[in-house]
Amino acid sequence: MTSRTQQLVDTLTARIQDGVIRPGERLPTEADLVQTYRVSRTVVREAIARLKAAGLIDTQHGRGSFVLARPSTTGFDPAPAATRQELLDLLDFRIGVEVEAAGLAAARRGRPALARLREALDDFAAAADHPSAAVRADFQFHLRIAQATGNRYFADLLASLGPSMIIVPRERLHPDRPDFARIVAEHDTIYATIERQDAEAARAAVRVHLSNSRARLLAP
Repeated sequence: MTSRTQQLVDTLTARIQDGVIRPGERLPTEADLVQTYRVSRTVVREAIARLKAAGLIDTQHGRGSFVLARPSTTGFDPAPAATRQELLDLLDFRIGVEVEAAGLAAARRGRPALARLREALDDFAAAADHPSAAVRADFQFHLRIAQATGNRYFADLLASLGPSMIIVPRERLHPDRPDFARIVAEHDTIYATIERQDAEAARAAVRVHLSNSRARLLAP
C-alpha cells in the first residue's frame, strides 16, 4: 500500500513539475485516477492527502483538488531542525524569508488567496487541544501567505520545509494556555494587514510573530 501510494504521489508531483497540470488547474477526479493508474480509492485518497500536506494542492469541497504550487527542482531538502540552536537558526531564516513574503502577499493577494488564508486562520483557531491539527493549520497559514505572493519560489521554499518548520511545543497548543491565544491573535493581525493590503504593516506583523516565536522557544 505504502509503495503504491508513494508511486502515485511521485507521478502526480512529476506531472505538476513538468507543467502538465499547472497551478490553478484541477487534478483528475478520484475515479479518473483510480482508472488511469489502476490503484484503489484508498491509495488515491492517501496520495491526495500527502500532496495537500506538502502544500502542492488544495481540496475544495464539491469542486475537487486544485494545484497550488509547482515543486522546486533545486533539490533543497533540509533536514528537520533537531537541536535548540538549529530551531533558533530556522526561525532566523524564516524571518528573512517570510517578512518579505508577507509584504508581497499584501500587495498582490487576490480574493481566492485571501479566502484560503482565512480558512487556514480559522482552522488553526479551531484546532485548540489538537496539536497535530494545529501544527498542520499553522503551516498552511504560513504557506498560503507565500502562495499569495504569486511568486512560486516563496511557496516552493516553504513547501520544502514542510510542517516541521512550525516550532511550538505541543503542550503549549492548548486552549487554556496563553501561548495559544497569543499565536491566534498574532495570526489575526497578520491576516488583517494582508486583507487591507498594507504591505509594510504585514511585514511588521510577521516579524513580530516570528520574533515572538523565538522568544517563546527561549522561555522556560
